[in-house]
Amino acid sequence: MPPLAATAAATSNFARTASPETPVRRRRKEARPQELLDAALALFVEKGFAATRAEEVARRAGVSKGTLYLYYPSKSDLFKAVVRQTLSHLIAEGQQKVEQFQGPSSELIATLLAGWWERVGCTPAAGIHKVMLAEARNFPDLAQFYADEVFVPAERLFHSAVRRGIERGEFRALPLDATTHALMAPMIFLALQQHSFGACSVRGTETPEPLALLQTHLEIMLHGLEAPPRSAQPAAAISAGPPGSRRAATNPTNPTNPTNPTNPTNPTNPTNPTSATRAERAKSAVRAASSHG
Repeated sequence: MPPLAATAAATSNFARTASPETPVRRRRKEARPQELLDAALALFVEKGFAATRAEEVARRAGVSKGTLYLYYPSKSDLFKAVVRQTLSHLIAEGQQKVEQFQGPSSELIATLLAGWWERVGCTPAAGIHKVMLAEARNFPDLAQFYADEVFVPAERLFHSAVRRGIERGEFRALPLDATTHALMAPMIFLALQQHSFGACSVRGTETPEPLALLQTHLEIMLHGLEAPPRSAQPAAAISAGPPGSRRAATNPTNPTNPTNPTNPTNPTNPTNPTSATRAERAKSAVRAASSHG
């Protein structure tokens, strides 16, 4: 949908919502659950779960404490609703994207990383992770809920993206668990940093621009993940020939050995066009994902 059309649609929706046919009290009642969730998210991130009181949430949302309990019977129920709205459904959307994506797996992973930053990382929702890490020991039931709703589905999401690349011959067959955690690490780091040192003026704790960090991380990961081109496979190491010729072919100092960094067929050699192409492809994938949200 073109931007102007989208703006027109949003304006039209607003006009319908604000039309005189919808009573103010009814509009207020329909918006109340969202107002409560917004107030709860802000307070949980600001004060933590244990220190946040129900009456504070109600006051910030502009309702009574009794009204809050009509929608969410306990503070735990309120916290779970916040997690489901801000994180769980976004992970589910990401899983659908993996199943429907048509392009290269490197672009898919770039899309997932950029989408996480735009919809979670640069929003207050990123602070929920810090809250759970800090208070999981005191609230094991909430910790288990968070693992079931966020940790496990997020790992499954990136598992499926990496597995897709392996099955399509785009990635090397690396261990899925380790690769998944390596991909997710910068997202966790950014979330924690933004809501700890990043929330106050402490010199020396600054981090690079988030999308630049994610892009660099992706490029590093892709260099390790992507399967080398067939021309770069070390076929010479297993070719038949006189005993001396095999030792010479496998000698790492031999310029004809594909594992020698000076060999132009070695994918790690900067003069190899596949090395530069791979980096450019990663940059393009992140830029494309970022521009499409």
